Amino acid sequence: MNSAGLTIRALRTHAIVVPMRRPLGTSSTRMSEAPFALVAIETDQGVTGRAYAYCYHPAAAPLVRRVIDVAAQQLQGEPVEPAAISRKLHAQFKLVGVHGIIAMAIAAIDVACWDAFAVAADVPLATLLDATRDSVPAYNSNGLSIGPVDALADEALALLEPGFDAVKIRLGRSDASEDVAAVNAVRAAVGDRTALMADYNQALTVDEAIARGSVLRDAGLAWLEEPVACDDLRGSAEVAAAIEPAVQIGENLYGPDAVATAIALRASDYLMFDLMRIGGVSGWLAASRIAADAGLRVSSHLYPEVSAHLLAATPTAHWLEYVDWAEAFLEEPLSIDAGAATISTRAGVGLAWDDAAVARYAIV
Repeated sequence: MNSAGLTIRALRTHAIVVPMRRPLGTSSTRMSEAPFALVAIETDQGVTGRAYAYCYHPAAAPLVRRVIDVAAQQLQGEPVEPAAISRKLHAQFKLVGVHGIIAMAIAAIDVACWDAFAVAADVPLATLLDATRDSVPAYNSNGLSIGPVDALADEALALLEPGFDAVKIRLGRSDASEDVAAVNAVRAAVGDRTALMADYNQALTVDEAIARGSVLRDAGLAWLEEPVACDDLRGSAEVAAAIEPAVQIGENLYGPDAVATAIALRASDYLMFDLMRIGGVSGWLAASRIAADAGLRVSSHLYPEVSAHLLAATPTAHWLEYVDWAEAFLEEPLSIDAGAATISTRAGVGLAWDDAAVARYAIV
């Protein structure tokens, strides 16, 4: 992809923390607020490209912002060329290690570059990527936390109301029977035609994952997500080979090479890409080609506004994970209709900040 004549004038950044409409409780933590680092690439040609990085912990958002600010010192006056920018920034941070916060910052810059390309071309990113669809199947991932089982049925029905026909439940309670009770409560409420995903958030050992997969065999789950530690790919492969519910991993894979390794080890039945960990738009495109060659279906992790464009251009696209956390600072939320996310028709990825909200939620 060439720069279409765009050159970088400045990078503008913000660090914010917004409240979650539905606090999220996983097997390891409970979150009631969502921290973000925002970046806008301003070009000499008057085109602006935007991206945001979800930072998991409020302390991380200023750090991601700081890395982007440091990177900006090397990029002023440079062409908007994602591959060249990636090489420059990987070299700059090589001794620190391009992982975690560093990788997320570089990925955010990559996404903003691609947004600028599409804005300059006056087309949605999906169109720029030759996507052939205008919507992608989506599931609501905003709730069904670990908590009282008797509250799950009503919450599941509420999550379907905006137009979804698929939801995700968090599992990983201390006793397997409690996980079964939670799944059964949700399934009874939503019916057999609703797709139900389950996320363990790395809570189990390999033996525990095999045991729980066995007792959930007949629950009609679309997948069991990250049942074991994300870096235990061999353990995940053992689980995938032993249980009938499909195993889903990938949100913690950093870049296309990690995807290739996971595939070679047969670590999962499906793959899920996180926009900031996979390497932004550039990393996603490369990783999706690897997945397509292996015949593995690809879903998204967070970042629904941008991920919708990328899934629309992904040969083996599966599900989009919908969360509403960024809507607190976006001018235009993602549209959901009849169980699918509609690709924004705005030029670029469709991101525009609500400046008043950004100011309200800003952190130092």
